Amino acid sequence: MKTIQGPGIFLAQFAGDAAPFNSLPAIAEWAALLGYRAVQIPTWDARLFNLARAAESQTYCDEILGALAAHGLVISELSTHLQGQLVAVHPTYDPLFDGFAAQQVRGDRAARSAWAAGQLKLAAKASQRLGLRAHATFSGALAWPYLYPWPQRPAGLVEEAFAELARRWRPLLDAFDEAGVDVCYELHPGEDLFDGVTFERFLAAVGNHPRANILYDPSHFVLQQLDYLQFIDIYHQRIKAFHVKDGEFHASGRQGVYGGFNDWADRAGRFRSLGDGQVDFGGIFSKMAQYDFEGWAVLEWECCLKHPEDGAREGAEFIKRHIIRVADRAFDDFAGAGIERQALRGLLGLDN
Repeated sequence: MKTIQGPGIFLAQFAGDAAPFNSLPAIAEWAALLGYRAVQIPTWDARLFNLARAAESQTYCDEILGALAAHGLVISELSTHLQGQLVAVHPTYDPLFDGFAAQQVRGDRAARSAWAAGQLKLAAKASQRLGLRAHATFSGALAWPYLYPWPQRPAGLVEEAFAELARRWRPLLDAFDEAGVDVCYELHPGEDLFDGVTFERFLAAVGNHPRANILYDPSHFVLQQLDYLQFIDIYHQRIKAFHVKDGEFHASGRQGVYGGFNDWADRAGRFRSLGDGQVDFGGIFSKMAQYDFEGWAVLEWECCLKHPEDGAREGAEFIKRHIIRVADRAFDDFAGAGIERQALRGLLGLDN
């Protein structure tokens, strides 16, 4: 059995223009002082990381690793959530997602998608240079606007969307395979991969590619009212990354899972800081230990109420408390008795 690693922290929600959040060494010192042992780095944030340089230069990667090691930190994963989103975008969302892309490809759907694919390939090389085994990202979405089947979806629409999504991702999965790194899709509303059924559909479309895996985040499943513990039982072999994020769902006579276009604070389903929501993290960490998850437990702070720095400070201790140091021997070994094979056969009535 393996003990999960942690705590780690995803830096995307904390990076900013003011110190200590405006450079990797400074934010690393801040995270280490809170008790974190790893950082998940958003590769789109030039204040913290230069993705192209990391893909090309081992010296730069060694410098990054050294700057983190000076504070007792390592990298859990790199993240390309924003770039992965742009691998596939339905035209309805073009104006909203264009801001995720480099200036020179905005307004050009084909160029933007090609740029995003190039970013993923850079991330594969950078992850390899940094000695990482997993990568966090989004799948993008072509079918999301047709989530609810009204008006009735034309036959073959969903199948065509997933076939195209697979076509775009297959060479990227191959690039990560060459680098020895797992692609971990965060199953998330707004992506075509948002639950177990959609992940299975995609997995079939990419031929059960060994690098197509899951970033497990229970908060999204709470908001969908999906059984997030049984999910681990079903998909544990594909879970290669873990966002520790809390959530809550309070249905009423006025709203349910769709939220009625309310702002976050007024929705039935809300993201919360660790310990403030409804997620059974004791059950989750137990199942992670049961299934030998050996990756990182990484805080992703998203809360509509609590200050981020309070969430980060509390999150480190919360994760530490929940990590299960797995047993190195059976609890009933004291009562064990060594028996020869012949004696075992006798106990079974097979001694003749």
